[in-house]
Amino acid sequence: MHQAHHEITCQTGGPGLTDITGPILEWLAQTGVEQGLLTVFCRHTSASLVIQENADPDVVRDLADFFHQLVSRDPAHYRHTTEGPDDMPAHIRSALTQTQLSIPIKGGRAQLGTWQGLYLFEHRDRPHARSIALHVIGE
Repeated sequence: MHQAHHEITCQTGGPGLTDITGPILEWLAQTGVEQGLLTVFCRHTSASLVIQENADPDVVRDLADFFHQLVSRDPAHYRHTTEGPDDMPAHIRSALTQTQLSIPIKGGRAQLGTWQGLYLFEHRDRPHARSIALHVIGE
């Protein structure tokens, strides 16, 4: 059994989805794991992870727009307002999505579907450098 850990930093451009598939799959290939499980973990509470379509960029834009409409930015709705009007809505959006993804590995490749990509979903208004922890276990 082999294990490996790694961390990548993703620079976001503000709210929306940033494709992080490339650097994750590049690192996975370097581990030499043929069969196993890849864990991708977002080390933040105001950003999250999603697996989403990577063929049509309108999909990720529509998803970001939907979440913006879904969660109110009205500070009157929240107690936690000290970090700005975008912070508590960002925490809620993060809670509605995921901070960890588990992806099977077969034949040395992540078993993503044809149109699937891994995305960091930034929920804050301004750009951030986000840390993503990676762990692979297998043989």
